[in-house]
Amino acid sequence: MDTPVPDPSQAPTAEAPAVVEVTTQSFMVDVIEASQSQLVLLDLWAPWCGPCKQLTPLLETLAENAQGQVRLAKMNIDEHPEVAQQLKVQSIPAVFAFKDGQPVDGFMGALPESDVKKFIEKNLGEELGASPAEALMETAAEALAQGQIEDAIECYAAALEQEPENVKAMAGLAQAHLASSAEATEKTSAATAALAGAGAHDNDPDLTAARAALALAVKLSEKQSEAGDGDAIAPLLAAVAADAHNHQARFDLALAYHGAEQRELALETLLDSIALNRAWNEEAARKQLVEFFDAYGATEDLVVAARRRLSSILFS
Repeated sequence: MDTPVPDPSQAPTAEAPAVVEVTTQSFMVDVIEASQSQLVLLDLWAPWCGPCKQLTPLLETLAENAQGQVRLAKMNIDEHPEVAQQLKVQSIPAVFAFKDGQPVDGFMGALPESDVKKFIEKNLGEELGASPAEALMETAAEALAQGQIEDAIECYAAALEQEPENVKAMAGLAQAHLASSAEATEKTSAATAALAGAGAHDNDPDLTAARAALALAVKLSEKQSEAGDGDAIAPLLAAVAADAHNHQARFDLALAYHGAEQRELALETLLDSIALNRAWNEEAARKQLVEFFDAYGATEDLVVAARRRLSSILFS
């Protein structure tokens, strides 16, 4: 493409910033020349563009965390329309990757963070390093897996301070609160607060699992309040042994197994109920089983096996 005439007053600095505002006059220096030594992302935006307001902050964060590998060049096309016209841009936001003085790739629209990272990594030829929030979340996940709940809560909360709209951090914080040793109402209240910032239509799998886990925690708390203190499993086992068709006892037994973190038994108990009478209480056992699937995660081996058995039951 034909590039604008460079402004002689523009010159690269020894430590170029990761994010720059670009004009038609500075385009040659800030994009064309800069792309000789690093990947440059040209972000074409306008103040009236709603999706631009979602995408640009994400691009800024990724560029700032790229340790000099990536420069973000932001150009307001209302004030500087020439480059957008030369690139034949028909809608914004529009992002172009420049390497060696040439545009080599691009996309339009506000993509999710994972897709933007893939776009950058493809054109960079290597993976981007973890952002501060991602590093905190990795530490939090390890702490949660090792039972260091307070450390996990602290790290997830710190990640949310870095990225307040990070739904995976919200989900992790909720799961950490649910795993804590606090009273049941305190745990569910804290988990509810952690998830409050997520949109109702967000369908991130971690968020789905956290919401399902919270719903189960609330349901289990209600059951425990009704049953009072003591072993909830033994009397329910006795009730099922006395009457194999006592589906309410099976249902409550599955919840008790879940509360005791005996996930395999929780799944098997509901599957047994469905095998005996799938229509009981408007398919309550199947619906509860789906809640367990969401809470435990679609890729868990127990869930995969349970789904296979459920299909066998339903379609036999």
